[in-house]
Amino acid sequence: MADVPGEAPEHCPGTKSEQAGKASACAGCPNQKLCASGATKQADPGIELVKERLSNVKHKILILSGKGGVGKSTVTSLISRVLADSNPDKNIAVLDIDICGPSQPRILGALGEQIHQSGSGWSPVYIEDNLSLMSIGFLLGSPSDAVIWRGPKKNGMIRQFLSEVDWGNLDYLILDTPPGTSDEHLSVTTYLKSAGITGAIVITTPQQVALLDVRKEIDFCNKVNIPILGVIENMSLFVCPKCKNSAEIFPALTGGGCAMAADLNIDFLGSLPLDPLIARCCDEGKNFLTDIPESPTILVLQEIVKKYFEIQSLKEITVISENIYRNVHIYI
Repeated sequence: MADVPGEAPEHCPGTKSEQAGKASACAGCPNQKLCASGATKQADPGIELVKERLSNVKHKILILSGKGGVGKSTVTSLISRVLADSNPDKNIAVLDIDICGPSQPRILGALGEQIHQSGSGWSPVYIEDNLSLMSIGFLLGSPSDAVIWRGPKKNGMIRQFLSEVDWGNLDYLILDTPPGTSDEHLSVTTYLKSAGITGAIVITTPQQVALLDVRKEIDFCNKVNIPILGVIENMSLFVCPKCKNSAEIFPALTGGGCAMAADLNIDFLGSLPLDPLIARCCDEGKNFLTDIPESPTILVLQEIVKKYFEIQSLKEITVISENIYRNVHIYI
């Protein structure tokens, strides 16, 4: 019987290492013989397929957080809708790679939609004229169906999403990820490395228990060379939709996301207040930009998106200036 890929040991030397399948940590691993044979050292052909498919995608942004429940999916939908609404001439897409907990179909109001196959690949589901979505939620028989997969099958699904979806020409591909630093994160990092990752936006909440896990996610980004575009603090304050008074639900005893970003020398993009009307819109799949345009969360997010563009523009100008200076210096 052929070896079936399984979970890697804690101190796995990696499939590309000379010690693959030979190190003491490999003892008892179901992949030991496979790694020792050298078969895993062959280049994954999916990497080139993904590079080719995403060649027309300008920016690829990961939404990350080491902590579950901080609102990654909500913030992903907020950012994608604001980008699409404020830039009607740009094409935005969301890829939901939370394989075991896909929530974008419900949040973006596409629950029950079907994926269509064409000669050029899978067609994403369009939410707006310039906003599309792909999620494993569209492949399930029911929203209640559990996805019980090991790492290799998750890896294959992510590769299909990145290489077989006909995204067309995109300005932004925003990837909603699960919490942690495991299978899905490693897979998408591997496949996007050659295609180019613009960077990651890290989501946190103010309390220390969330910040500790988010720091691990930032460390993950540093170790796999994913640029961090900035930190967004979600649920910073509760804002009553009736009286407009605010209250602190999650106390920022150590300064919250702003202090963490300053400590790690990362751009802090802003703090999003907790608005229950936003949660209701997400549950009902409604467009919060048209239903509650005056929500304090929406107003703050529009400023965050504007700030992000300003930061990126400054970085691009700096890079261009450095290149000009370098070329002039060489010429002289």
